[in-house]
Amino acid sequence: MTLYIAREASKLWRKVFMETSVELQLLLEKWKLLLAGLVFQYIHGLATRGVHYLHQPGPTLQDLGFMILPELGKERGYISESVFTVIFLSFVLWTFHPFIYHSKRFYTVLLWRRVLAFLVACQVLRIITFFSTQLPGPNYHCREGSELARLPRPDSVVEVLLINFPRGIVYGCGDLIFSSHMIFTLVFVRTYQKYGSKRFVKLLAWLLAIIQSLLIIASRKHYTVDVVVAWYTVNLVVFFVDNRLPEMPDRTGGSPPLLPLSVKEKDSRAKEENHKLLNGNSGENADWRQRPQVNGKHAEDGNHVHSEATLNGTRR
Repeated sequence: MTLYIAREASKLWRKVFMETSVELQLLLEKWKLLLAGLVFQYIHGLATRGVHYLHQPGPTLQDLGFMILPELGKERGYISESVFTVIFLSFVLWTFHPFIYHSKRFYTVLLWRRVLAFLVACQVLRIITFFSTQLPGPNYHCREGSELARLPRPDSVVEVLLINFPRGIVYGCGDLIFSSHMIFTLVFVRTYQKYGSKRFVKLLAWLLAIIQSLLIIASRKHYTVDVVVAWYTVNLVVFFVDNRLPEMPDRTGGSPPLLPLSVKEKDSRAKEENHKLLNGNSGENADWRQRPQVNGKHAEDGNHVHSEATLNGTRR
């Protein structure tokens, strides 16, 4: 039993090591676009902080969702953030599953490059919309009389650049149309819909997206229009950008590896098996199957076998 566990652990570490080496090579090639996407996350945070200085608290606008869904209030507002945290962390962990599991449909670096492209495109539109018109925030800390509803004039540029993370993000006001939480949620759900393999998880993901939408409205983080606009905008943006981007290589179909093998790796059977595990092809290759023999000779294909058999029949 101990030997079995040790052998399986050794295989696991070998897979993790090989996957890491390939992903690092991809990262060295694609780091510029990945870094640009991560930097834009800060720019987006800077924009939400900036619009808070422009926010003018006022009466909450008439909203159909507010009429239907009772307000969760300050004491239960954490429910919405908890559901979002589950969605966020679950997706992040799933994107790294190729480091461990045999069935691998994508490279993690390429997937995050794609996800960041979706996020940036949606966030650019979001920044344009919430700077175009500032609505009075419906959340409890954005209403008239709250100390957090207005931000005092900054003493320096550094104060703006620091954006008071994470408090400045959680208690922001004015960045309403459209919901940032729904951008991340829908991008993650659509990505799993395309590259995930579990049908039950796909259905659960869409259900959580609907629940998240209702909780955002019930917690008064956004107006209903912010959520509605997010649903059709994010889906349209992801559909358009996804069609523009080159498709990622599918690792489950036995397709050629993204990174070529060296000469030594081609000559080594052990390296071939490791590479087969790395690219998610756990089955035996069709070319390795034992060929049938006819009169002590290997047949190359079905037609050759048939012709040999025919010749043997005629000779009899």
